[in-house]
Amino acid sequence: MKNLRTHGKSTIVWVLMGLMVLGLGGFGVTTFSGGSSAVGSVGETEITADQYGRALRSELNNYSQQMGQHFTMAQAQAIGLPQAVQGQLFGAAALAEEARRIGLSVGDERIAQTITAVPAFRGPSGSFDRAAYADLLRRERLTEGEFEHEVRQDEARMILQRAVAGGIVAPEPVVNRTAGWILETRDFTWRELTAADLPHTVEDPDQAILEAWHQANAPRFTAPEVRKISYIWLTPEMLADTVELDDAALRDLYQARINDYQQPELRMVERLVMPSAQAAADARARLDAGEITFAQLVAERGLTLDDIDLGEVSQDQLGVAGEAVFALDGPGIAGPVDTPLGPALFSMNAILEPRNIAFEQAEPDLRAEAAADRARRIITERSAAIEDSLASGASLEDAAQENDMQVGLIDWTQGFTGDDHSTIANYPAFREQAAVVVAEDFPQLFELDDGGVFALRLDEVVAPALRPYDEVADEVLADWRQAETLRLLRQQAEEDRVTAVAAATLAPANGDGNGAAAEQDDTAASPPATPGTVQQNMGRDGWIEGVPPDVIARAFRITEPGDAEIAEAQGRVFLVTLDAIHAADLSAEQAGPVLDAVRMQAQRSLQQDVFDYFTRAIQTQAGVTINQNVINMVHTQAQ
Repeated sequence: MKNLRTHGKSTIVWVLMGLMVLGLGGFGVTTFSGGSSAVGSVGETEITADQYGRALRSELNNYSQQMGQHFTMAQAQAIGLPQAVQGQLFGAAALAEEARRIGLSVGDERIAQTITAVPAFRGPSGSFDRAAYADLLRRERLTEGEFEHEVRQDEARMILQRAVAGGIVAPEPVVNRTAGWILETRDFTWRELTAADLPHTVEDPDQAILEAWHQANAPRFTAPEVRKISYIWLTPEMLADTVELDDAALRDLYQARINDYQQPELRMVERLVMPSAQAAADARARLDAGEITFAQLVAERGLTLDDIDLGEVSQDQLGVAGEAVFALDGPGIAGPVDTPLGPALFSMNAILEPRNIAFEQAEPDLRAEAAADRARRIITERSAAIEDSLASGASLEDAAQENDMQVGLIDWTQGFTGDDHSTIANYPAFREQAAVVVAEDFPQLFELDDGGVFALRLDEVVAPALRPYDEVADEVLADWRQAETLRLLRQQAEEDRVTAVAAATLAPANGDGNGAAAEQDDTAASPPATPGTVQQNMGRDGWIEGVPPDVIARAFRITEPGDAEIAEAQGRVFLVTLDAIHAADLSAEQAGPVLDAVRMQAQRSLQQDVFDYFTRAIQTQAGVTINQNVINMVHTQAQ
């Protein structure tokens, strides 16, 4: 659901976001020669190219930050981003037009409050800085008057928005019906059908049937596209054995990391400072008597455990309390102790053993780390020479020989994933390039995530092809068996379903003799005729270990107790029989959060719908114009 505030706040948000991002460039009217500089209007309220440009560029920048790479205009157009931005701007313009028509506005004091609260306009002291304000507006090609006019319009739009949607609430019958649906539970019985439930063993077919199956299901027996790729690469691991390391440098590294190897005994401690020595003594007495816990004592003082947490501390760090706390041989309470902050109780929650790893013990790890680091620096230094070799037209093989790199060949297919660096195909960076490289590409250097580098060349593309039957005969037979078994299981499940429903239908007549069922709060039926696993009071969001979620979903699609349905998922077949439906108790305490969430969601949805209808009505009444030429110019500048 769209946030309702975006319609009213969109312009100022985009403007302010644009001001906080340097180097975005402006879309001033001076970039357009002749004609109108507006992308469109609602009535007499125009949307300038400058406004549209800032809004669009801000959205492009947001997507780039989320993706971690440049988000192009072409990508934006592919997902309809320009149209979404235009829709929001035209919605905002509709509100501005209505505010103009009815004479709605806000005073200068309100505008000043809004502008001075913007973080982008604050100076080093944290208060509003007029110089920063003027400088940022100048870089965005906005005058103070233009910007303040947009802020004034936006404030007026917000007043309209609150007037239109503020009083709308969700009808309680809708809330209760929805919450009841969510919280309803059911009893049902499920049974998985397997090959053992079939009356006959699945017999293997003759070769003619298998060959026909092979042809009819060709995609399952087709070899994927193979990209034959040559590559060269160099990783820190390849250089680790050749790197010379100075023992003195290793000892320096050990000293720089001494806290990782040498650490005194630490204890996890919380300190509660009391108002007086008597209060501390009384609190300790209550703790010793078991009248109160330490957490409850903290709460009495109006604090939380986070407020008093000292973390992992040494005896020296605790100062005068160190001896008392470290005298404990296990978690417990120490004190009262007179501290510089006053009398305090200390809760010791865990003991962290001292760490004493000598240099000789740490040396292998330090050496490996230092060697890898040195190897990465060597690769960085060599990269320029490798790039020069490739740029000068050298082949991969020649570049590898000149720069002591390894050469490799790989038959790469789409969809490969790996979890180690034993082969180059396990590197995500290589897989990304292998998927897009074409024969016409000149080799270039790319980085690996461990500090290595590589370059690649596409030698040949082998198109997907149906593998001959003789090569995949065993696979074809296994595939046919699986499909045939599944077909027979569906057939058997349908027979069992009919039997179960018939048994449930006849059951009431065998109860009290007249077919009438006793009145109960829950709608219930007799147990299913087929054996299975009974699930009681299962909610819609429940789960059964080892069973596909579709089984539970199917149980909640059955409308009458006693009915049964077939659930098929992940190549497995289940028979599900509904035993009882338990209506939700909306007066229960646990129903409260669900009711609140449903009420809020329904209210937002209704407010959004009403607000959309309101803005559309304004646009229809006032009229909308669109200047596609100016829009296209903005798109061109946003490339």
